[in-house]
Amino acid sequence: MKLCVALDMETKKQNLDLAMKLKGLDIWLKVGLRSYLRDGACFVKSLKNMGFKVFLDLKIYDIPNTMADACEVCADLGVDMINLHASSGKKAMVAVMERLSRLNSKPLVLSVSALTSFSDDEFSEIYGMSINSAVRNMAIFTQNAGLDGMVCSVFESAMIKDVAGENFITLTPGIRPFGKSSDDQVRVANLEMAKSQKSDFIVVGRPIYEAKDPLKATFEILKGIE
Repeated sequence: MKLCVALDMETKKQNLDLAMKLKGLDIWLKVGLRSYLRDGACFVKSLKNMGFKVFLDLKIYDIPNTMADACEVCADLGVDMINLHASSGKKAMVAVMERLSRLNSKPLVLSVSALTSFSDDEFSEIYGMSINSAVRNMAIFTQNAGLDGMVCSVFESAMIKDVAGENFITLTPGIRPFGKSSDDQVRVANLEMAKSQKSDFIVVGRPIYEAKDPLKATFEILKGIE
């Protein structure tokens, strides 16, 4: 299981300062929508120049050709992992993978299943089925489209691997290793749950960057992973 630290702070400087503190550790960094819109490709390249593997978390969702164009641009940045919405459909996901297959190297590509902010009732209002049923279906056509894995809550990780196989990557946000508040996420979990549910990547943000000593907090999480 790998730790992916979310750089979701209010300023570029805060994010870069945290990255400098964590430089040299065996971790990934996640750049989300706000950070990317504000700080752009140069910010991503700065993180890559520090030696980090970068997950560009833009949750791409559009018509197939536009998604393929966007994912190719992301790949050209040299990022190591990107994601797109599974609800964009198999046709769109296939278009993305066909486009990326033309490149000399491509990032890992994950689909986003059900956002961790959703309760089951809220999800059903939009998708007309339970989270578990939808995620199971999404896992099947995500794998059939040739993607590398899925972004999901811890509670769906083991089920996805049962459907798509142990080598199908699961990345789980909403990890609260020290019993912190769930904030705006509903389906959150701790490290032990992530381990038991076979998560390959865990995403941790606030419990690290809001800690008095972010480096110490990161070491504690890495120790817990071991």
